[in-house]
Amino acid sequence: MAGIHLLDIEAAINWWRRRSPSPDGINACAEVQALAEVYALMVYERREEQEEDAMTAEALMAWLDWYASTPDAPCIAICSTSQGDEVCKGCGRSFDEVQHWPRMTPAEKRATWRRITLQGTAWRFNRYAERAAPAPAEPPPRD
Repeated sequence: MAGIHLLDIEAAINWWRRRSPSPDGINACAEVQALAEVYALMVYERREEQEEDAMTAEALMAWLDWYASTPDAPCIAICSTSQGDEVCKGCGRSFDEVQHWPRMTPAEKRATWRRITLQGTAWRFNRYAERAAPAPAEPPPRD
């Protein structure tokens, strides 16, 4: 079983802070409090991952609510594993990850997302990035 990375806990805390801001600038919502306890212990114990089954029900539900707001699959509909590649050129997942994605836990999916994002070699991170970038500004016409 994959653990939940510290950065995902942090992202979930920040998502909840935006979603349910503190009414007085001091007290946080219950979801932030539950996740902050997990986060603080991870930092204190210098751990990068937290097992799902070791979290309180409140913290896990808060994390799962954040997780539901994230993109599910990294697929860009160019699957080279269907052509025999062990690692998909489009999304960066292994053949097994592509095949077992529907059965993976949220933490396993996020671990896969983290790995392929850090690697940054799949087409989803480079080949098509230039298409999404704004066009360079045209120089002003010369008189």
